Order: sequence, then structure tokens, then C-alpha cells
Amino acid sequence: MRKKEQKIVITFHTTAEAIAMESQCQKEGIPGRLIPVPRQISSGCGLSWAMPTDWDGEIGKWMESKGLRWDKFGEYLI
Repeated sequence: MRKKEQKIVITFHTTAEAIAMESQCQKEGIPGRLIPVPRQISSGCGLSWAMPTDWDGEIGKWMESKGLRWDKFGEYLI
């Protein structure tokens, strides 16, 4: 069993929004990956973006500047 880590988890209303996030992060080298939405969170599309909590930036402001939409985000032990 994998050791749980504190991560920033971002959920989305639609799969298209999740894929747009993945694409933009890959282009700009932002760490993270798409994962199924963790059990402790509920979200519309079932996909979420998980990334390290020590990323050097403000993810909400960065997403707004790129026109990316999300449902909610926060730090979770996953």
C-alpha cells in the first residue's frame, strides 16, 4: 500500500476542464497528474488534478490567468 501524502487536489465540473488543465500543466512543466476524485471529496466529472503542496506558485491565480475552470480545490491527504 502506498504511503499517503498531502497534495493539492483540484476537481472539475467536466472532463474537458480536467483535460485542459492537464494539457496546460504539461506545456508549462507544472508537476501533477490526473487522478480519480478521492473518496473524501465529491465532484461532477470524476477526475481531479493532484499536485505537490510545495509547488512554487498560487495555483488558483495561475488557473484564472490561463482561463482554466475548476469546481474546487484544497489540500488533502491522499
